[in-house]
Amino acid sequence: MVRSKGHAPPAYTADEALARLKVGNARFLSGKSHFPRRQQQILAELAKGQQPYATILGCSDSRVPPELVFDAGFGDLFIVRVAGNVLGPSIIGTLQYAGTHLRTPLFVVMGHEGCGAVQAAIACKFHGAQQASRIEALLEDILPALDGLDESLPPEALVSAAVVANVRRTMRTLQESPEGKARMAEGVMKLVGAIYELDTGRVRFLE
Repeated sequence: MVRSKGHAPPAYTADEALARLKVGNARFLSGKSHFPRRQQQILAELAKGQQPYATILGCSDSRVPPELVFDAGFGDLFIVRVAGNVLGPSIIGTLQYAGTHLRTPLFVVMGHEGCGAVQAAIACKFHGAQQASRIEALLEDILPALDGLDESLPPEALVSAAVVANVRRTMRTLQESPEGKARMAEGVMKLVGAIYELDTGRVRFLE
């Protein structure tokens, strides 16, 4: 990562950044994407430093590439991807870097329909399924989000509810962290949740 020089004000407000994501997703859905394409002048400028307008914590699923989904160019988005879009020490540290040094005004926690990590957590919690030790350690970060869900729901509905619950729990954890509270208090950061629809490509932002 290239460390930004100083604390220059963000090029966009949080609301402007969110609007850019929505417009980019609309271009993606319409088949009128601007990117990807190689732009030598932009690459040369970005070699001097970065100032992304949004940080996105998403899932590692190969079907959910944020840069393509939001039709974003080089240097636009600071992406953190991990199975189940869960938090962990290294993930939190990366997000803190984005807030402290890159000063991105918008943070997005983006889950997706049919998330395999969430389905594995459901199988573990409600059906006693077991996974390899490292995978079970990852699922430990998802299991608390499943508390209170109705396990009698149809399987697809249960997964859908669990995906949303997992995104909201991650958001709460970020909001309640000392760093999150500090950035919120400054009034320069916005945190939103989103769900990517695999069959349509649409990103649904949560209220």
